[in-house]
Amino acid sequence: MWSFLCPRAKSGRPINRLAGLIPLRDRGRGGAVRRNVRPHGPASPRSPGCPPSWRRVGAAVNLASALDPGSWHILKTLALGQMLSLFICGTAVTSQYLAEHYSVNTPMLQSFINYCMLLLVYTSMLALRKGTDNLWQILKKKWWKYILLGLVDVEANYSIVKAYQYTTLTSVQLLDCFGIPVLMALSWFILRARYRLIHFIAVAVCLVGVGTMVGADIVAGRQDGEGSDVVIGDVLVLLGASLYAISNVSEEYIVKNLSRVEFLGMVGLFGTLISGLQLTALHSFCPVD
Repeated sequence: MWSFLCPRAKSGRPINRLAGLIPLRDRGRGGAVRRNVRPHGPASPRSPGCPPSWRRVGAAVNLASALDPGSWHILKTLALGQMLSLFICGTAVTSQYLAEHYSVNTPMLQSFINYCMLLLVYTSMLALRKGTDNLWQILKKKWWKYILLGLVDVEANYSIVKAYQYTTLTSVQLLDCFGIPVLMALSWFILRARYRLIHFIAVAVCLVGVGTMVGADIVAGRQDGEGSDVVIGDVLVLLGASLYAISNVSEEYIVKNLSRVEFLGMVGLFGTLISGLQLTALHSFCPVD
């Protein structure tokens, strides 16, 4: 294979394409290919005639061929998880920056924009579907379930973003891990997931860290005269993390058993309605949210 990518050696003489596929130990005097010899596979990309760029390509191809489909699935999951963490971190930093430097506290407006984007894309896709899985048929059968799911998702987003007004970015990100034990408990009973001893040890460590972080925030808040505000922020984070766990378990069930488009479309529809009503109510009775 690699002799076709490197047709000429450093001397400028063309390489025999057939000979490039046969190892040196199977060649006769003068480089002639012996007869009745079974080839041992393609020549290595590390041959002197290959430029460094093709050698790197060859190494990448060899690595890709060595990975089975299961390994590729794990690597893809890890990469998508890191991208998701990066986006969540960006949301957290910008929310904290707006709250501290510009006094812009609009948690409901931020969520409303996200749900509107889901509505425009995925709810429109459901509306254009034909058959038993279109928007109208889903609404007739499961409208009340998606209302509850939309309410949980909206309040989870609102609680987390609202917490940045009362506590620090570090506390929010660390306390948000409280959703892990809640999610594991829900997965145990709803999704029938089973865990090993190491998972329960990790949950115990997580809960100890949550308790330590809340205690540290209370002590630091009392010293600064902001103890009650810090506690409110921590409670909002814990509430939001628990609601996120409920939403994530429901999402996994729907995506695996129904479809991704249905989940995002229905959450976009009811999330837009609920967040829009809540946004109107908050700004009507409380001009400064």
